[in-house]
Amino acid sequence: MAVAARIVVIGVGNDFRHDDGVGWAVITRLAERAISRPLPPGIVLETCDGDPGRLLGLWENAELAVVVDAAHAEPPRPGRIHRLSLGGAQWRQAGATSSHGLGLGEAIELSRVLDRLPGHLVVYAVEGADRSLGAGLSDPVAAQVDALALSVEGDIARHRSDTARGPREDAP
Repeated sequence: MAVAARIVVIGVGNDFRHDDGVGWAVITRLAERAISRPLPPGIVLETCDGDPGRLLGLWENAELAVVVDAAHAEPPRPGRIHRLSLGGAQWRQAGATSSHGLGLGEAIELSRVLDRLPGHLVVYAVEGADRSLGAGLSDPVAAQVDALALSVEGDIARHRSDTARGPREDAP
């Protein structure tokens, strides 16, 4: 019997700092959707505060890790989504800016050094408007939660399809 590939979806952030909770909100939405339409076997939904060691532990041995996190940009465009996809030789170019002091870039680098990177990493960084103390997302960020959940499901489906097809002949 074949074992399903391990896929982990990680919502990073803090649910009590407004838009910094977008990653957690996406995980909540995916879990709600899974009630009526169960996720395929081997998929794990997790939340994390962004600690690099915890991220490393969550995505270690994963074939695919999808991370959703808040980001800050100047000038800000609240609700704007950035998508980064890394795997294989691209790991040395990895780095990302999170809303946390130590964050995703450090977790990627630590994982690379320790040889514990996931097979493929997709990061969704959502520009926030408000990261002050308090619950609830700003309207522009909240408006993206459903679209993000659909995008994550799409990444999972593409990964499963690519894995089922096997390596391409033109792949290095």
